[in-house]
Amino acid sequence: MDSVATAYRRILITGANGLLGQSLVTLIGGDRRYDVLATARDPQPKATDGSFGYTTLDIGDRAATVELVTDFAPDVVINAAAMTHVDKCETERELCWRANVEAVEHLVAGCRRAGAKLIHVSTDYVFDGVDGPYTEGDRPNPLGYYGKSKLAGENAVRGGEIEHVIVRTMVLYGHAEGVKKNFALWLVDELSNGRPVRIVEDQIGNPTLVDDLAQALFRLAVRERTGLYHVSGREICSRYTFARRLAVIFGYDETLISPIKTADLNQPEPRPLNSVFIVL
Repeated sequence: MDSVATAYRRILITGANGLLGQSLVTLIGGDRRYDVLATARDPQPKATDGSFGYTTLDIGDRAATVELVTDFAPDVVINAAAMTHVDKCETERELCWRANVEAVEHLVAGCRRAGAKLIHVSTDYVFDGVDGPYTEGDRPNPLGYYGKSKLAGENAVRGGEIEHVIVRTMVLYGHAEGVKKNFALWLVDELSNGRPVRIVEDQIGNPTLVDDLAQALFRLAVRERTGLYHVSGREICSRYTFARRLAVIFGYDETLISPIKTADLNQPEPRPLNSVFIVL
């Protein structure tokens, strides 16, 4: 971490047991200038490194969320919690809305009462993928319910009358304890067992290492920054190309990977095909 960090600060992290949440807890909890409280719905934290407190919290519960944020009185809340299984979001819309919109509204209410800054993580799925690459100034047009819920969450933050940062990211990959498989982990598991996989060649994006995203969120937390940011890896590639490169890195058989089109999968939620970010 660079030298811009100011005085001793309190940081509350939601979704602390997910892929991004664990990276954030380990990173910020390793810096003793910060008092970190990690929260998730599980009874125990999954991250084991760093110094941090932990408490169970379902941010879908408005009263509990507002009470906890008010009592802890953080300078910054980093919301790493979300329902990100896009096909389930399409078929289980009430659950999706509760996690991606109502829960955000609850955090906004808590931050407003506590005078805290909210850093909220969003997605490239707010775009339709027709006119990519995208900048922060481009108009969102989500295709499916997941993207629509995440855009509604962004709007809840923007309209909440609080200091805030919205960070859109995409194709997040990395390793953490007990998390659902991201694209890279799923691929490694399949290839390590010699199973052939079919990967779409017409979805293009910026693969993003979770530790890099956590570093960016940490810097936005401790600097006097507000607004909307696109944060992703610089490299642009298709999911198929990304899979082939991962196979080479881990020493697996590339011939197990075959290209297909998105339309061949008949998935419940439509995907943006070119949601590339313009990263400076």
